[in-house]
Amino acid sequence: MARNTFGKNWAVTTFGESHGAAVGCVIDGCPAGLPLNTAEINAELARRRPGRDGGAAAVSTPRAETDECEVLSGVYEGHTLGTPIAIIIRNMNTRSSDYDELKDIYRPGHADSTWDAKYGFRDYRGGGRSSGRETAARVAAGAVAKKFLIENGITILGWTESIGEITAPDFGAPDFCEAEIERNPFRLPSKDVEKAAALIKALRTEGDSIGGVVRCRVTGLPAALGEPVFGKLDAALAEAMLSIGAVKGFEIGAGFAASRLKGSQNNDINANHSGGVLGGISTGAPLEFRAAFKPVPSIAMEQQALSKDGAVRLISIKGRHDVCIAPRALPVVEAMAALILADFVLEQRLARVNLPPYADGHA
Repeated sequence: MARNTFGKNWAVTTFGESHGAAVGCVIDGCPAGLPLNTAEINAELARRRPGRDGGAAAVSTPRAETDECEVLSGVYEGHTLGTPIAIIIRNMNTRSSDYDELKDIYRPGHADSTWDAKYGFRDYRGGGRSSGRETAARVAAGAVAKKFLIENGITILGWTESIGEITAPDFGAPDFCEAEIERNPFRLPSKDVEKAAALIKALRTEGDSIGGVVRCRVTGLPAALGEPVFGKLDAALAEAMLSIGAVKGFEIGAGFAASRLKGSQNNDINANHSGGVLGGISTGAPLEFRAAFKPVPSIAMEQQALSKDGAVRLISIKGRHDVCIAPRALPVVEAMAALILADFVLEQRLARVNLPPYADGHA
């Protein structure tokens, strides 16, 4: 199986399956001397951790993984060594028997049939390698990249922009509250989450799910990151976001709304319709993008599915699954953005002899 490595200068290889012994990553390219400790990685993993928001309106799966990592190499006395950083997260709460009845059935909306078509053999326990469980390794790697970016004055803020038809206040609006994002299980930037809670509770009762949109805003990003032809910053971000299993759409800046604007409107220098990228290169303005998540396909509601022999079967998927993946996937979106940006920061340091300092004075 190829293509388990992501990135060029800051390269990350992930490994592991949903119901295997562990998932993990190897980070290659992180410079030496970066202050780093396990607690910082665990803090990011806790944000993604399943089963963290119990109750009737819980948005995520009740699978209760501790998700505490072990750093096997690349860090000594609280600093990176410049050598490969190996991190593992052990799977402690697998329940593989939930999938016994699906051994010969292709779950609708999953990668079961395409995986079989490609490899002729698959791990049917929770999707194996194609499970969202793999993203824990991305978040661990992203935690290191985030620390590198913070050291360079770059910060990433993500929030749930919508759950189904429920939409959060826009950034900068009076009722947009950054502090509320991590205070509610929906990661909405608002104190008003009653509608979201009612929707999630109703869908869980029905055995159904819903889609959502995650929005990100990156500040402190210098101008000049990205290449003008191949290696565009926005193209790399699109690839990173669409590599997340449930993402079905990506927009940067005004996105599809730009197709409804006049040139005189879209060229407004104050509106940042470009999302902080022009010609594939960062402008120095805030980088803004969205990732759209499909509804979770593993639902308890009875639905049709195809078996290996082509027969139509009626199934109700057991197991522990998210009602809306967007809020828990938010740290994954931030992590993938961090990996791309760390890669491009390192790339830019090779682009010219005399690199100007960042706006905040960082070299």
